[in-house]
Amino acid sequence: MQIIHHLHAAILVSDLVKAEHFYGNVLGLSKIDRPLNYPGAWYQVGNTQIHLILDATTPSGLHNCEKWGRNRHVAFAVDDLQAAKAHLKTCGLDVQMSASGRAALFTHDPDGNVVELTEVS
Repeated sequence: MQIIHHLHAAILVSDLVKAEHFYGNVLGLSKIDRPLNYPGAWYQVGNTQIHLILDATTPSGLHNCEKWGRNRHVAFAVDDLQAAKAHLKTCGLDVQMSASGRAALFTHDPDGNVVELTEVS
């Protein structure tokens, strides 16, 4: 078996409206049609997708409160980390810079799922 490429990441959310605001408006991802009948939303990110799945019983995904990057998370590439940081703070979100010193930061969505943004050139 050989993995060819990444297809999607599924993220459980407890409030679809808040999650769609975060992923669609705050992060600016493009929402796409989905052929399934259970509550959720899909977003296209380059050649991959993010699948939000409504699950009202989902507890917060934030377990390691000191280093957010050591929790389960989804990572996105950005071209300007400082601009991304400023945007997230303007949206009222907490940001934690990567402890490794690399050009990356972590924030979390309304359900506590960790989101990493890493600067790539």
